Amino acid sequence: MAQANTKVLTAHIPLQMADKVDQMAMRLERSRGWIMKQALSAWIDQEEERSRLTQEALADVDAGRVIDHQSVQAWADRLDSASPLDVPR
Repeated sequence: MAQANTKVLTAHIPLQMADKVDQMAMRLERSRGWIMKQALSAWIDQEEERSRLTQEALADVDAGRVIDHQSVQAWADRLDSASPLDVPR
């Protein structure tokens, strides 16, 4: 059976967090390593999405697709009024 290419990473984890990982591993009948891979994978996906959205937002700014602060502030100030403003565009 071929071994997948892997690399061991180590980290100092607070005891309370490590205990929770162990509890989840027992509850799910999975290894601690499996739990850690799932968590790291989810975090990487989240950070990649955050980066993608940031780049998209910066492209909007570069293209001039922005709403000035005064318009947003006026809209926010009237949100709880009897006659709120339309969402600025």
